[in-house]
Amino acid sequence: MQEKAARNSNPTEAGRAHDVHVDLIAVVVAVNGYEPCALTIGEADTLPSGPFELGHRSLQSGLRTWVEHQTRHPLGYIEQLYTFADRDRIGDEPQQRVISISYLALTRDEQGPGSSSRRWRSWYDYFPWEDHRAGAPPLVTDLLEPALHRWAASAKLEGAGAERRQRIAVAFGFGDRPWNEELVLQRYELLYEAGLVEEAQRGQGPASGQLMPGRAMALDHRRILATGIARLRSKIKYRPVVFELMPPTFTLLQLQRTVEALAGRLVHKQNFRRLIEQQELVEETGETTSDTGGRPAKLFRFRHAVQAERAAAGTKLPLTRS
Repeated sequence: MQEKAARNSNPTEAGRAHDVHVDLIAVVVAVNGYEPCALTIGEADTLPSGPFELGHRSLQSGLRTWVEHQTRHPLGYIEQLYTFADRDRIGDEPQQRVISISYLALTRDEQGPGSSSRRWRSWYDYFPWEDHRAGAPPLVTDLLEPALHRWAASAKLEGAGAERRQRIAVAFGFGDRPWNEELVLQRYELLYEAGLVEEAQRGQGPASGQLMPGRAMALDHRRILATGIARLRSKIKYRPVVFELMPPTFTLLQLQRTVEALAGRLVHKQNFRRLIEQQELVEETGETTSDTGGRPAKLFRFRHAVQAERAAAGTKLPLTRS
């Protein structure tokens, strides 16, 4: 989808007019079948977006309007994510400057009338190296690591190769460094800088080297999605936002699997349940379910009073370190 935006002309010091186009972009997340999914439009390569217009009451109301118009999916929880205003974000005409204000929205993919262009796609389709629930994916050691080390070795300036190798080790947890699930954006930007993702090759003819697996997105939408994933992985550790993605009632195993899907890491089952109980984030409903396939499991619901009692409540993930 070609992004358009409203104009706001401002005179420059030289007296020439520059058009500033403001786009609103949504990273809308749901967890479907224990897969963290992003809401996309078009060929599943574009995030819902549209221009901020004079008729919009606020930035958030403008975003909600565009998302509901393009996907017919209403938004619930929403927070501002990041403003992208890099110099290379130019419009279709000379002297245009594009500013994109992105938002993170959390929802549930509840069945209802939808748009034919709306698609939920696992965010691991775009970032397959981020899913470590079954350990490090083979592509990390088989493809990413040697390709990144070749890029580091190609550095021309003195000391640049060592600096690249250090960044690679920190971002991807190579050597004796731990994997940090929050460094999603740093990993993508390293791959972009190394020319290993399709977006970095655009406008340069056929790909000049090996590209890593992972669906590309329009413009810089994969970078924006990476920013949203990183924010959410960080936020679930100190705010109970994961419950925005849960049904009204759920089992503790369903809650655990949802957290693991978002983090891309496994959690320690006993420690996880102990922390949930200690923080009094949930309460029993008095009902059970047999949908788990084993003996009936207790159903719980989020205890909303916790938000007023402790503003910093979160899940404090006891992530396994493999």
